[in-house]
Amino acid sequence: MQDSSQVIVVDAANVVGSRPDGWWRDRAGAARRLLGELGALRTRLPGSTRIIVVLEGAAKAAADRGGDGHADAGESGSAGLRVVLAGGSGDDTIVEVVAAEVGGSDPMPAITVVTADRGLRARVESLGATTVGPGWLRNHLS
Repeated sequence: MQDSSQVIVVDAANVVGSRPDGWWRDRAGAARRLLGELGALRTRLPGSTRIIVVLEGAAKAAADRGGDGHADAGESGSAGLRVVLAGGSGDDTIVEVVAAEVGGSDPMPAITVVTADRGLRARVESLGATTVGPGWLRNHLS
């Protein structure tokens, strides 16, 4: 990973689904584990690197701040790690996040989207992001 300003946008559903480890039995638990791993990774990265994780569906409960098992669309996070809860399509939310990053900074940071979804890859690459598969991220988590 680089020292220059970088944003890593994580398609959590795609990353979690890349390993057949039983994640489908507890989507929120699998997302919580991924968030924990990303938090640990964040501490090893340069301070100029931000990680944005998009959660959708049942996995949004991993970021539940209300204690009732439900999470509304919104954001949470700490220094360098931000969680965005998709109100609808996770892919659409990722595209919105990338578009905001592209238009929100001058100079634009290097934006890397972690997903294996070919349709999503094409959408974010058209905005100037680069894409990598879940294996790339898993290599950095270990």
